[in-house]
Amino acid sequence: MTITDERAALKRLYADFEAAHLTPLWTQREGLMTQVPRPDAVPALWRWSVLHPLAERSGELVPVGRGGERRAIALANPGLPGTAYATPTLWAAIQYLGPGEEAPAHRHTQTAFRFVVDGEGVWTNVEGDPVAMRRGDLLLTPGMHFHEHHNTTDRPMAWIDGLDIPLVRQLDAGFFEFGPDQLATRATPAVSRNERLWGHPGLRPVGAPATPSSPLMAYRWEHTDAALTAQLELEDEGHPGVVEPGHAVVRFTDPATARDALSTIRTEMHRLRPGARTATIRVVGSAVWQVFDGSGTVSVGDERYEVTKGDLFAVPSWAPLTIATDSGLDAFRFSDDPVYDAIGLSRTHREEPSA
Repeated sequence: MTITDERAALKRLYADFEAAHLTPLWTQREGLMTQVPRPDAVPALWRWSVLHPLAERSGELVPVGRGGERRAIALANPGLPGTAYATPTLWAAIQYLGPGEEAPAHRHTQTAFRFVVDGEGVWTNVEGDPVAMRRGDLLLTPGMHFHEHHNTTDRPMAWIDGLDIPLVRQLDAGFFEFGPDQLATRATPAVSRNERLWGHPGLRPVGAPATPSSPLMAYRWEHTDAALTAQLELEDEGHPGVVEPGHAVVRFTDPATARDALSTIRTEMHRLRPGARTATIRVVGSAVWQVFDGSGTVSVGDERYEVTKGDLFAVPSWAPLTIATDSGLDAFRFSDDPVYDAIGLSRTHREEPSA
């Protein structure tokens, strides 16, 4: 066979591949099996000073009700055009509920949480159990739990929602159901039923049934704050507890199993004392952070951000992350880490800060 004949035969072969909806590996390997992760998502920053006024304007113009269901504004990563995703697996949004407003009940396969940077006066009813939402609290809504919100005050309130919407979409596993139009309850107890049963450290109610995600729906700021404070105090006394000098971390876990509080989303609170700087970390999997208090400097890949209270930023898979602060910083982190743990793809690389 001449070179010309060979080229013609190869051209016909590739044409026949295409007609049969086939693609040969030898033309695709570098894109399919990269030497290191090459995420489409990019580092991104959303400032609270921009988000909150836009949410307020939405509150004036956009009603809450059936169809749209929630006045929630998603963070759209510039590297994922055409989507409303913060990362390829995580959805994040600011949700805004005006005075006296009620968001109707629904449920869905997607796992969800709410984290409150500031304010109070809203209750989220999860399966009819009203859970107060206050500053610094983490509130859970596991998949296929009916949930609704009501604002009992004359003031609006905003918080962030986190869900695994992109992950569930990629897995083609999404289901959604409307609940009753009327709220299951407008009660406003200081302590929810799930907290009365599960909110006692180290004490598991023997008669309670097992659940796929945490049966505790509220993780209160006073407990989170006390735990972080204690870690740094112990560091001052020369005892172990912090993850690195000046850096305290707590992970929100299921009190029944000690695993992550949500099956597909890891939730953590980080505290850096004044003058602290983290090691540079690369992690397989993506995360979104929100500054809860204080200020600092964040380096994600080639990007460098000055951040303050309420600001959110996305960290793509394997992007190097470093956080430093002069005045002190508290930050909430949520990630897809449990998914990578479950399928054996977790990997972390740590570079110690230079002296």
